[in-house]
Amino acid sequence: MKQLFSDFYWINPPDEFSIEEQEVCWQTKPQTDLWQRTGYGFRHDSASLFVTEVTGDFSFQLKTAYPNAESLYDQCGIVMYQNSEQWLKASVELISRDHAHLGAVLTQQGYSDWSSTDIPASEREMWYRLSRRGNDFYLENSEDGKLFKQMRLFHFKLETIKARIGVYACSPTSGSFQASFSEFELGPCTWNLK
Repeated sequence: MKQLFSDFYWINPPDEFSIEEQEVCWQTKPQTDLWQRTGYGFRHDSASLFVTEVTGDFSFQLKTAYPNAESLYDQCGIVMYQNSEQWLKASVELISRDHAHLGAVLTQQGYSDWSSTDIPASEREMWYRLSRRGNDFYLENSEDGKLFKQMRLFHFKLETIKARIGVYACSPTSGSFQASFSEFELGPCTWNLK
């Protein structure tokens, strides 16, 4: 079913945003990020998130668009955020004029990891799908909203029965860009274990 936004709420709300029937957009704030400790030592929990709480097994899918992102590490994507010490984000992060990273960061017990692959910086749209079976999760991405490919399979021990899922965007350096999220779908788990 199509997901409406009446039960979504902000964490670190942006200064400028718009919410329409099937799309939410906002302008990122400079110097915002999600990262915890690993490698760099710093702790950032300032990205803008637009989330809802879901119980039970599910699949959550959406489209992201970021046509004017141009600064290092500008990013927007899907997020599952329980607290500052435990979360997942998946997005395209701009690296240079020529390439970007499609990747996922899983943070558990206050430490982040980062898995990624290079993609062309000309890629300005991406779809994501996150599926849950118990405390196991399956993350996928798609370049056309039809053919989804595995990004990550992981275990995420939730402290509550609710998973807080949604979208996020941030600009870790001095940049700012318009992030757009649409084609939201939330429904029964579609993760096929075969």
